Amino acid sequence: MWRQRQLASYVVNSKWDDIPKDARYEAVRSIFNWVGCCLGGARHVTTDRAIAALAEFSGNAEASVLGRSERLDIMHAALLNGITSHVLDYDDTHLETIIHPAGPVASAILALGERQNVSGEDFMHAFILGVEVECRIGKAVYPSHYERGFHITGTAGVFGGAAAAGKLLGLNEQ
Repeated sequence: MWRQRQLASYVVNSKWDDIPKDARYEAVRSIFNWVGCCLGGARHVTTDRAIAALAEFSGNAEASVLGRSERLDIMHAALLNGITSHVLDYDDTHLETIIHPAGPVASAILALGERQNVSGEDFMHAFILGVEVECRIGKAVYPSHYERGFHITGTAGVFGGAAAAGKLLGLNEQ
């Protein structure tokens, strides 16, 4: 339990200046890749079907689906950006765990960040922390988790997305 608390404390207390320059550089590369994957998958039949199935259930149009004109509530926009970022399977991969880290994290915080109007620095900081959480959890359960048939991006990624979103939500409390 102390490791979980230590990781949570790191996320809560981390400052942008704590992030090494190499990590910042790799985060920018990862976001560029994620955006490209989203744009590439934006017109895929899977995306068309997902929007057709979900749009009527969306609340206020607060967030973008990259590469499309539709705007959805933040939950549905995050889901759709997650779908578009992975549908072609060219997204980034953390080779130690086979996680595609950017998809769940960037998708969650783009939608939330759009609603909250966060700065680029705050977005990147939350992204880096979310990917760190996701990959650390992935390392804790890999390979047995993966060998049991779980898609580790979906199971560990949700924790990375939640950590990153929590970081952005915590900005209001600082």
